[in-house]
Amino acid sequence: MAKAVALYSGGLDSTLAILVMMKHGVDVTAITFMNHFGCDISDRSSCSKDPFAASVKFNFKVKLAHLSDKFLDIVKNPVFGHGKNMNPCVDCRVLMLREAKIFMEMSGADFLITGEVLGQRPMSQRKDSFPVIDKAADVKGLVVRPLCGKLLPATIAEEKGLINRDMLLDFNGRSRKPQIALAKEFGLTEYPAPAGGCLLTDPNYSYILSDLLEHNNDPEYKDINFLRAGRQFRYSADCKIFVGRDKQDNDTIISLAGNDDYRLYVEGVGSPVTVLLGNVTDGAITAAAAICARYSGARKLPEVKVNVSRGGKEYYITVQPADDKLLASFRIEKQTEVKTASKA
Repeated sequence: MAKAVALYSGGLDSTLAILVMMKHGVDVTAITFMNHFGCDISDRSSCSKDPFAASVKFNFKVKLAHLSDKFLDIVKNPVFGHGKNMNPCVDCRVLMLREAKIFMEMSGADFLITGEVLGQRPMSQRKDSFPVIDKAADVKGLVVRPLCGKLLPATIAEEKGLINRDMLLDFNGRSRKPQIALAKEFGLTEYPAPAGGCLLTDPNYSYILSDLLEHNNDPEYKDINFLRAGRQFRYSADCKIFVGRDKQDNDTIISLAGNDDYRLYVEGVGSPVTVLLGNVTDGAITAAAAICARYSGARKLPEVKVNVSRGGKEYYITVQPADDKLLASFRIEKQTEVKTASKA
């Protein structure tokens, strides 16, 4: 029996690619790669759709692997460049295939599987992109793309007789109708809607990530994880302020903050949790307190007493709630976001 390792996001295409191969007797082990930019199983994206639901229903194994520093390196310096935003789509594919090949060799598998569809994505899923990606990942001839394989050159697996070309499909373009019809045939009823699950495709997230890398080319993962948390302000080149938008944001900020980080909130009213990261000065604390007061239930008062705590110690600082000018001077979000938020 032929054995294969499948790149598996948990989305519709990667699931169907596995099911097509399994239908024809291939023993498939799936591998889900995670990173800090929206491809984690705790996130709501196609890259993070719980991979175990389909694997349990259709009886295939899923391995989880985190790309960690390797992925951050390609985000900072992609060989093939970024997409419209900070997404290094081609380099990402190369990295995943390279890592999957290592697992393939360790597990004694014969070839790799992906759920790619010709013409579906502008950077990484073109007929001229596949050979470039495969060569860069050192997997030339090893990658079977079951959903569009009939439109591509024969692979080593076909040449060796491990699979027949009749097993492969000829899906092409961005329409999901063929995939949805095939899913119905397999009895696959639960799958995520198509979406840019990777945060690096989001313009605002890419903007704040660019700001981070501009001021710190070697950020800690704490800094990266905080990029998803609340309103963000840069007080100085080495100091940032994070302000919760709602209870979920507040909970996220609390979970990410360390004992030595400054935390601020306004007692007795609805208040965002506010955290400072980096080189914190008295001026930064005052600015953070003013911003915290602005987004609290006490925003209309002339002066607000803000609780400041760090390392188990706390004190209070009285400030005027920040006005629009102060917010705009520190806010990191793109200008369109600034205008929207300033009216609030």
